[in-house]
Amino acid sequence: MLLIFIIVSIVAILLSRGMTFRERITEFSKGAGQKDLLLMVWIFVLAGAFAASAKAMGAVDATVNLTLQLLPTNFLLPGLFISACIVSLCMGTSVGTIVALMPIAASLADKTDMSLPLMSAAIVGGAFFGDNLSFISDTTIVATQSQGCKANDKFKYNFFLVLPAAVIVFIIYLIMGQACQEVVADTVLWWKIIPYATVLITAALGMNVILVLLIGNILTGIVGIADGSYTFMQWTDSLTTGIMGMSELILISMMAGGVFALITKQGVMERIVELISRKIRTRKGAELSLAILVGVVNVLTANNTVAILSVGDIAKNISKRYAIDPRRSASILDTTSCAVQGILPYGAQLLMASSLAGISAMSIIPYLYYPLLIGIIVLASILIKKH
Repeated sequence: MLLIFIIVSIVAILLSRGMTFRERITEFSKGAGQKDLLLMVWIFVLAGAFAASAKAMGAVDATVNLTLQLLPTNFLLPGLFISACIVSLCMGTSVGTIVALMPIAASLADKTDMSLPLMSAAIVGGAFFGDNLSFISDTTIVATQSQGCKANDKFKYNFFLVLPAAVIVFIIYLIMGQACQEVVADTVLWWKIIPYATVLITAALGMNVILVLLIGNILTGIVGIADGSYTFMQWTDSLTTGIMGMSELILISMMAGGVFALITKQGVMERIVELISRKIRTRKGAELSLAILVGVVNVLTANNTVAILSVGDIAKNISKRYAIDPRRSASILDTTSCAVQGILPYGAQLLMASSLAGISAMSIIPYLYYPLLIGIIVLASILIKKH
């Protein structure tokens, strides 16, 4: 994946017109270093450090053993999906949810001989449930503010649109989970759960994800050193190992930001908006254009929040012209962007999930039923709805 992005970045720099080579490099660097992207890099760094240090001191194994004691083995898969839905709804971020739950899913898959991509997909799918619906989610905030409606009104409208997808996916995972092998849990070392329990609780309470991960990293050191799981130097080594494990993910994200900056500079975005807008003739066509607009921009930006922000104004103008309810337009923008982002192999969520699980992002995509279903439901609601 990294090699692909290196090649794409080189091609984008070489093909950019109207700028000197130095100006192209400067523009690419500005995109790679934008503040939102650097904030995500901080999350990647802290997530990698926490995952490695928590595993080294036994926090992951202890949490997995507790999970095996509390849940029937055949309920683990749907249980992971529901847990991700709840945590993401409280936390308001899909990336933070994946960071918190993916190591547990990976260990459970190993212990129960379940498909690791399948377990990973349950976490990623559930993470987008909250990303789409949570009042404090970036996508919800941007979608409602850009369309001029309240978050609670959009939630009520949106909830009944995506609830069928969540129910269907839960049933699918419940059926597939019957293949999970029965496992006897080891003795739970309760004190080792402290770092993970703290991360999950603070995340569920809505604390900023960076603070959550920072606290988690400090606790792995305190608990791990206190119980003799490792020395101070071994703790710092595990932190370093985890950070280095995120290096490919960080580079891919920065290169994607650089490529998007060059594309924007070349006026590609304006041409896409103009092309799609010209085809609108009816309200149904207008709603479909909103979904296509945000979906295309999401593919280019690999960021659902940025995608909504980029098309927000034009979407509002289209909605006003064709008398589309602001709650409806906000819902279409948010849900479509989450559906697209959920299956992008170079999106932050899948890259994070694959990195923490130690598998390729492409291997997870076939099991991402929730993002696929909400995308289908949104399109169906546009095409079937009488205007």
